[in-house]
Amino acid sequence: MKIGVFGGAFNPPHKGHVKLARYFADRLCLDKVLVIPTSAPVHKSAADFAPAEDRLAMCRLAFGGDHRFEVSEIETSRPGGSYTVDTLRALRKQFPQAAFYLILGADAYADFGKWREPDEIASMCTLCAAARKKEEVPSGAYPAVIGELKPYVISSTRIRQMVKDKGPFARHVGARVARYIVQRGLYA
Repeated sequence: MKIGVFGGAFNPPHKGHVKLARYFADRLCLDKVLVIPTSAPVHKSAADFAPAEDRLAMCRLAFGGDHRFEVSEIETSRPGGSYTVDTLRALRKQFPQAAFYLILGADAYADFGKWREPDEIASMCTLCAAARKKEEVPSGAYPAVIGELKPYVISSTRIRQMVKDKGPFARHVGARVARYIVQRGLYA
């Protein structure tokens, strides 16, 4: 079984996240992609950080409709900070025969060497990275499958600001996620 692992804050999830995950699911013929929101921001400020249950719900809305995608609570159900190495160890116990593919954006891939136990992570999975900008080619010290896809240029930070400013953010997250954000009063 080939399993993609796509983690992040997903604060909120947006069309760029979905496009990246689908690209690697298609390119690598993945049987399943686990979408894994982090429990607590280890490397980010807690300001504007939506509760885990909201980020899980938004991920289910954003990635719903494709049977290959499964939103996992493996990190949000664990106390304390979220580290990819711990998540991969737990997943290897859960799926001992699986091959894992860690899906990363170019920014995460560039910083990968600074993560907790990057050598251990790289030994447990195949890294998969794609650029955010067309002219940007991801670089890093660890081998990876590099995606060649036209990026969807947006960030969750920019979307949160658009929500605050009452700007047209729905086109970046889709109608169902946008409705959820408004109904729950997130990021306003």
